[in-house]
Amino acid sequence: MEIVSNLGALMRRIEQIAQGPRLDGPEFDDAVTVASLTAHSAIDLGSADSRLAIDRYVSTSAQTLGIDPALIEAIIANESGFDPKATSRAGARGLMQLMPQTAAEFGVTDPYDAAQNIRGGTRYFRTLLDRFGDVELAVAAYNAGPGAVERFGGVPPYAETRSYVRKVLAHYRELRSRERVVLNSANLR
Repeated sequence: MEIVSNLGALMRRIEQIAQGPRLDGPEFDDAVTVASLTAHSAIDLGSADSRLAIDRYVSTSAQTLGIDPALIEAIIANESGFDPKATSRAGARGLMQLMPQTAAEFGVTDPYDAAQNIRGGTRYFRTLLDRFGDVELAVAAYNAGPGAVERFGGVPPYAETRSYVRKVLAHYRELRSRERVVLNSANLR
């Protein structure tokens, strides 16, 4: 199972080399192949906020909470474009664009710290999954707030939220599809 997990992470990394950095966590220390794939890029792999570190934080946080890491990755891609220093006009901060109150609620003291932000954002998303029991509604609540999803009894009719949900779920399906291609290729050998 660990090989399958590492293979999925490797495939996501290969597809995203052109987009920027990634990893951090003991279960990926042996993933030398992934690290070597980014050696030619202009990324500081020693940086805690590198794309390699981000992938490791995503994998660890998501797997710990029983969420597909590809789903958290799709949220981050849409929220911040993997920019750990992103700040929205509304005041959302970091990779998962946590509002200050949400960050505090989930123990994030520095929203620009990639590890804290991903841990807190993933924990928040887990609560939304538990609350709504549906990935689409949880993604909508991540964008518009849980109150809006409850008020409208589903995805709120806001153009921004509907677009966000479509983009996150499309990106998630794309990442899952790529993982299946890699797994199928590995099984043919």
